[in-house]
Amino acid sequence: MKIVLPHISRRIAMVAACPFPAPQGSQALIKETVTALQGRGHEVRLVVYGHGTDEAWDAAPIHRCMRLPGYRKTAAGPSIWKPIADAALVMTLRRVVREHAIDVVHAHNYEGLLAALFARVRPVVYHAHNAMVDELPYFMRPRRWAQRFGSALDRSLPRRADAIVAPHGELADYLVAECACRPDQVSIVPPSCKVDRFGDNRKLGDSPRVLYMGNLDSYQNLPFLQQAMTIVRQTLPDARLTVATSAHCDLPDVDVMASAGFSAVREALQEDVVVACPRKSWSGYPIKLLNAMAAGKPVVAHRGCAHPIAPGVDGLVADTPEAFAEDMIRLLRDKELRAHLGDKARETIMREHSPEICAAKLERVYDSVLRDTEH
Repeated sequence: MKIVLPHISRRIAMVAACPFPAPQGSQALIKETVTALQGRGHEVRLVVYGHGTDEAWDAAPIHRCMRLPGYRKTAAGPSIWKPIADAALVMTLRRVVREHAIDVVHAHNYEGLLAALFARVRPVVYHAHNAMVDELPYFMRPRRWAQRFGSALDRSLPRRADAIVAPHGELADYLVAECACRPDQVSIVPPSCKVDRFGDNRKLGDSPRVLYMGNLDSYQNLPFLQQAMTIVRQTLPDARLTVATSAHCDLPDVDVMASAGFSAVREALQEDVVVACPRKSWSGYPIKLLNAMAAGKPVVAHRGCAHPIAPGVDGLVADTPEAFAEDMIRLLRDKELRAHLGDKARETIMREHSPEICAAKLERVYDSVLRDTEH
């Protein structure tokens, strides 16, 4: 008989250099990680910036650093206020670790890792959301300089953590092969997603729409989607694209759905839609894909970001506007194919992205670094 030993409850400080809550993928990943760990009996405390949106959040205690007058930005990207906010974050993290006898610091993104390193707290688990060589050029110019700077950050910072969590194998391989991280230092833990939050969304009709969800930043590759939609309309003139976003949207030939918070995401996914994810950036993990799959919706994704998808099994994958358009046309025309891929997508999330499975993987990372710290 196999004996399963109970896991040990940990006190975790989860630090992220960002506003919280906010309608961004990183914050959504943090929320899911917190709730998954709490579901396993761990005590999690969030250490974040001094501001966020008005979205309700009471799942875990929030320790906010000093609120900076005039700094209310919730979108990703550089800001002149960030260095000050990051310094305040370091002081807040030190206090939380001291006052609450924290066992392990779980740092999200590079600025969270830097805050932990400057706070001189250990052990530190770095949760990588992306690679800077991939993402920084979307926010800084000139592009070549941004790539070089991003590569230097990738080679110097992640390896300083006691352990690293990567959301998918491509990023894990990059950290080991290109960034001098030890293979035993890096663990792959995909983001978690709760299927039961979406109910049974099997509404199928004769006039499905294409749905894009998320922010409108350049790394989302929206011109690619617009080009694909132009091709789609040559075959299906009445095809419509709905953009669900919290950002101001003035894209032509789209229906805009104001979206802020999870309730808006759930509402958007209640309709008969084909979810499009044109993002080309390879290192991140689009949480919108997991939400769409958990809701049982068929997905067409760019090959660069299609990490949770088995092509042709639980979603469709393309890397040119023409192929992307062809896949969307297939799904818009074929109700049975939409239902089949949606069902398989939902099964994938239940099997590979359940909160219990993902939290158990994180527990093993915590146990490993705490054992190393004790020796």
